[in-house]
Amino acid sequence: MARKYSKGASKKVKRAMHKKKRGTLKSGRSGRKVKSRKQAIAIGLSEAREEGKKVPKKKKGGSKKKR
Repeated sequence: MARKYSKGASKKVKRAMHKKKRGTLKSGRSGRKVKSRKQAIAIGLSEAREEGKKVPKKKKGGSKKKR
């Protein structure tokens, strides 16, 4: 079975998680500090995608609203 994510992609995620834990990871446009673990992973994968690493495509659709 082939790897879904490349080693380079996992390094990007690792770096993003490390920065999040130190409190230095910031989100794109607003520049606010990232507090969410999921958001940190998404940033790492996004950076890996930009560099052309092997990462599956984004899932379509937005967040579900709670009622």
